[in-house]
Amino acid sequence: MAHPTEVRGGGAPPTPELLPPQPPTRHHPLDNAVWAALTGPHAHLAERVGLAARYPADVYAFAALADPADPAAWADLLTLVGPGATVRIKPVDRVPDGWTAVGRGTGVQLVATEALSTAPAPEAEPLGPDDVPEILDLVARTRPGPFLKRTVALGAYLGIRHQGRLIAVAGERLRLPGWTEISAVCTDPGHRGRGLATRLVRAVADGIRERGDTPFLHAAADNAPAIRLYESLGFALRRRSTIVSVRTPISVRTPGTPGAAGAF
Repeated sequence: MAHPTEVRGGGAPPTPELLPPQPPTRHHPLDNAVWAALTGPHAHLAERVGLAARYPADVYAFAALADPADPAAWADLLTLVGPGATVRIKPVDRVPDGWTAVGRGTGVQLVATEALSTAPAPEAEPLGPDDVPEILDLVARTRPGPFLKRTVALGAYLGIRHQGRLIAVAGERLRLPGWTEISAVCTDPGHRGRGLATRLVRAVADGIRERGDTPFLHAAADNAPAIRLYESLGFALRRRSTIVSVRTPISVRTPGTPGAAGAF
């Protein structure tokens, strides 16, 4: 497994040789990508209270904290979502006393290097709100990750059809200064092995680079086939992080000092 690496944004990804093993810079926007998006290019979508923000529930089911180690940020999140609510956050290693961790997982973050070759896909078509029912059907059968009724509001989505039926999708999710995430990469099981996902990833990445951003993406840490595909295309592993589903306290009170992650 590769070590975390420091990389830069702005459409000029480093070559693999320039990715030495080192811890990520603490304040790099990719270290807290959801917060960087909600307080940056996606601020118009944000529901926010002070040091906590979230996407609308039908867009992307994640919240973010300015600093997951700051009790004041957790207090703002409690105000934002209310008592007894469940919310997903990343990256989080510790949760406050009084909060309940109801699930956790580990994800990996990969960033594009110059080895990633991008090109438009002439056979791909832009997807929009009218295509959501078909996208949701494909996502339900292939499980690439969260995709909801208004996820298409986050960025550009492309699809490939066969005899009028949608068989492959990829698009943009988180967008933060200098960076855009590629997400919802999926192919109908009956059409795999044709390179459709590869062509769509290259096409989405091409659009991202055209506007001066660097592509990145996330995957479940145990999704070895997806990680191998992305690495073969020219993405490099940057870091691993913990994704937590937490339930807020039933009674409204200011959270105390974060407790150990052993509460999971």
